[in-house]
Amino acid sequence: MKKILIFICMVVPVLSMHAKGIQEDYKSSDNKSQVSYAFGMLMGSNLLSTNLDFDYDAFRDGFRTVLEKEPAQFTDQEAMEIVETALQLTMEKKLEENRLLEEEFLARNRERPEVQVTASGLQYEILEEAEGEKPKADSVVKVIYSGSFLNGSVFDSSEDGGASIPLNMVIPGWTEGVQLMSVGSSYKLYIPSGLAYGKEGIQSIIPPYSTLIFTVELLEIVNENKTDSELIDPQLDSELDPELIIEENYSISE
Repeated sequence: MKKILIFICMVVPVLSMHAKGIQEDYKSSDNKSQVSYAFGMLMGSNLLSTNLDFDYDAFRDGFRTVLEKEPAQFTDQEAMEIVETALQLTMEKKLEENRLLEEEFLARNRERPEVQVTASGLQYEILEEAEGEKPKADSVVKVIYSGSFLNGSVFDSSEDGGASIPLNMVIPGWTEGVQLMSVGSSYKLYIPSGLAYGKEGIQSIIPPYSTLIFTVELLEIVNENKTDSELIDPQLDSELDPELIIEENYSISE
């Protein structure tokens, strides 16, 4: 509870400046003003992430009341409950917006003639078909892939040489989708959040209710007689690969 109160106090410089309407020229002001302005900018960035709608005058009055040790209109406990309720309602609103956005996209996408849908709800598009062996649920495959969100922004991709990935250690949509492919084929997988990271997502990486779009080229089904160290491509240790592909309950620490 103290953390939230501390956070609120830290962002007040931003709110006070907003209430002024006209800002001073802090580039040519004294050091105290420059530090205060810079600090306010950074705290304002954190404030934006709450998505709350603020009454800046009321916010400033609450802050001043505490600093000047005047009688407050709420107890600390009441203030904390008000803030927590507001944050919870804002989060629930955002979750519902994400859920509806995903639902609308999947409903619209499945109507496209080139898109096929499995019983689980996985949607896929065949970019290039090939004849040959298909992997199993416990196979290790070598693939070239790129993953993006619905807005088109890419959050993960393999290097040019591809990545070796165990299919029994990835999100369900990947396990199912790659098993549909023959070596040499390329598919586009539209993986609903229910087959990926669900309504929780991964903080700061995958938003809640995210449909993940992967373009995948299956290069090879790796020899299952190799040792574990030979099967796992070193590339999986770089930046986002293991966190964005491997199941949350396998390697991601909350």
